[in-house]
Amino acid sequence: MLKELVCLSIFVILSALFAAAMIVAGFICGYNKKTAAKNSTYECGVAPFDDARIHFDIKYFNYVIMFLIFDIETIFLYPFAVYVNGLGAFAIIETFIFVLMLLLGLFVAIKKKLLRWV
Repeated sequence: MLKELVCLSIFVILSALFAAAMIVAGFICGYNKKTAAKNSTYECGVAPFDDARIHFDIKYFNYVIMFLIFDIETIFLYPFAVYVNGLGAFAIIETFIFVLMLLLGLFVAIKKKLLRWV
């Protein structure tokens, strides 16, 4: 037990030192001269003609949030689908509760008309 703890401690210390060394090397070797061309945005060789910050409509944000919710649902349900035969009834009930909670969120989004484009 002590041997594994010593090895783990050495690994963590060396990893932290390596990360710190890479950050210091970046500051030392980095090009620090700032010019207007260096600070401007680069868009495939086209000279910038306007501010890069634009305003997005909130409806895009709603779609992204809904996509993330159902994307995470897929990530959580895939291992369940693979091992469903080896799981007990309690795990299956928990999964159905999880899916019902997500469907409830979908119905709330539909009720609040978050999925309407216009």
